[in-house]
Amino acid sequence: MIAAPLAALALITAVAVSPLEQSGPSGMAMTMPQKRAALQPVLQTATECVARTVAADMKAKPSADLGDLIVDSMATCASPMRTMIETYDHYFGVGSGEAFFVGPYLELLPKAVDKMVHESQRDTQSR
Repeated sequence: MIAAPLAALALITAVAVSPLEQSGPSGMAMTMPQKRAALQPVLQTATECVARTVAADMKAKPSADLGDLIVDSMATCASPMRTMIETYDHYFGVGSGEAFFVGPYLELLPKAVDKMVHESQRDTQSR
């Protein structure tokens, strides 16, 4: 799956962003591991959207560049990306979501998408 790339994203997140006190549903401050855990589902959803879109586009344009396909997927995946940025802002402070998106997330996205697409193709071929 994408556990390794997402774990790397979580590690970069922990290093890149200073811990801010954020109250959770119970009113208690959330720890950094709790924030990262809360962020994981939206990271995964956004990354899976890009991987699905890229995989579909690769079938239509097999010689296309992965980076170009990722850029093209952003229109299709705008909603999960927006959710990821807003969720990041919620847990780590306003403005941090966009910085995370254009920095660590986009830096690691090609590797995560490439891995997911190849795993999907391998699973499809083994059926």
